[in-house]
Amino acid sequence: MSLGLFFWKSPFRGCQTSEMKIEKILNNNVVLTLNESNQETVVMGRGIAFQKKVGQDIETDKIEKTFIPEGQEVLENLANLYRDIDPDILEIATNVIKYAQGVLRLKLSNHIYLTLPDHLSYAISRTKEGLDIRNPLTWEIKRFYKVEYEIGLKAISLVKDEMSILLPDSEAASIALHIVNARQDNSDLGVTIRMTELVQDILNIVHFYYGMTFDEDSFQYTRFITHLQYFARRLLHQERRESNDDFLYDQIQKKYQKAFKCTERINDYLLNVENTSLTKDEQLYLAIHIQRVTTED
Repeated sequence: MSLGLFFWKSPFRGCQTSEMKIEKILNNNVVLTLNESNQETVVMGRGIAFQKKVGQDIETDKIEKTFIPEGQEVLENLANLYRDIDPDILEIATNVIKYAQGVLRLKLSNHIYLTLPDHLSYAISRTKEGLDIRNPLTWEIKRFYKVEYEIGLKAISLVKDEMSILLPDSEAASIALHIVNARQDNSDLGVTIRMTELVQDILNIVHFYYGMTFDEDSFQYTRFITHLQYFARRLLHQERRESNDDFLYDQIQKKYQKAFKCTERINDYLLNVENTSLTKDEQLYLAIHIQRVTTED
């Protein structure tokens, strides 16, 4: 099932929760209700519909998440998804999301409550059928998104403990991408994947230009990766700015000549694969980071 049809608003607020009634039961943990504006609203919580019937009050102390799907078609697709997925998978996905938010200390976008259960369901089905489809970006994801990858390993562990199914370690990388995507305010997963590829390609250009291997545990390397991730995100989302600081640009070009030449290689790559070129700001800050990561002791 494609999830491209889903669009999520912020969790609803201001509803008179004491009057919330169950309009439809999707499973033991998910129901539909109407808010004070008469909008159909998804309400999630462990056991929130257990031994309940349509028309009964929702126990507010069991509510963990609420959100409003946009459009009837979206609502129907949502209902089908939550009705068809194994409740154990939904519970595992919810626990992974809670764990991720605790580790990352932030709230993830609402769409993760759909994309992650859907992905886990598909991954478990493939594993049961003996199909081992590896994520080609596993190595890159382990390097660039270490925390999210560890969350992915936690998800694999939960699936093993709760369902006695051992997912391949590469699934941790795929789960990590969903977490990364949910951190970026509902960005398209394809953009997240392309970001990862861009970062790796730029690292390769620097690696081969200097003929050196990076110390991946160093502070400057971590800073460089973070800079590349934000750069790739801005480039793909077309959120680029130009300060036109010609003085600083000229100073960096003179001071860090080799690093600046390396950015020209990066610029050639971007022209070839993305049909775009570096701005002066992007070029000078890339040069600064390249200089730091290639000269640290």
